Amino acid sequence: MSRTGPEPGDGLQTDMPGRAGTGRAPGSVLIAVAAWLLTLTGGGALFVSFSAQYAYILAVRRQDAASVIEALLLDLLMIVFTLLALGLSRAGQPARAERVLVLVCPAASAWMNMSAADVASPRSVTAYAVAPVALAVVVDRVVAVIRRHVLAGQEPSAWTTAGRAGVAAARTTWFVLLYCLRFAVAAPQTARGLRRMVLDATPLPPLPAASAAAMVEPSCTKKAVLLALYRAHPDYGNRSSASRVAAELAPQARLQPGTARSYLYAELDGRPS
Repeated sequence: MSRTGPEPGDGLQTDMPGRAGTGRAPGSVLIAVAAWLLTLTGGGALFVSFSAQYAYILAVRRQDAASVIEALLLDLLMIVFTLLALGLSRAGQPARAERVLVLVCPAASAWMNMSAADVASPRSVTAYAVAPVALAVVVDRVVAVIRRHVLAGQEPSAWTTAGRAGVAAARTTWFVLLYCLRFAVAAPQTARGLRRMVLDATPLPPLPAASAAAMVEPSCTKKAVLLALYRAHPDYGNRSSASRVAAELAPQARLQPGTARSYLYAELDGRPS
């Protein structure tokens, strides 16, 4: 049966494909607006940071062109790393190194800004350092949000990595200070404990297995060789021929005839009758 009029749901069905046909994921417009606001905010923060850095560097270097370049250096590097991080995030690739460098550049910029501030006044230090620090936080969050929006996942923030590194450094410092204090209180025991710890942490490789030649029993003595030859001799036990046999066997045992004769007589004297 042919249809003569529109069905009740036709209007809704034609509207939904039109929205889906825009190709925009939910939240894309808000993220784009935030990115443009970041650009405007970053421009203002960079101008504030550049002004403080330029004033300080110009007072030190007394060179206009060099002061401008040096004052712009950290800010331009932050822009480069920000663009790299955004590009990698849009492509769904990790950008941890770039995000860390985005934080390093504003930290160095804040330090340079504080050089022009009155370090004795916390308000003056805050006024000079707040712009690059706030910009670093916003840039990192924008990059993280774009990455989550692209991959529907969350990459650990560079602040988390920096925090973990700071905690590890604090633990190491506390450990070293604690052992220094213990060494001052009980130096011999601490030295022995550290020596034992180093020896346990660096064991020596096992000794190589002994070769077959090394496992062979050591060679017999000259006396043992002489007595073995004498016991196999036909005149063994005949005392009257002991002197002659000693002279015969002495060269084979590498002994003097007199020494060999003494060994044979001792053998005969100790032999049971």
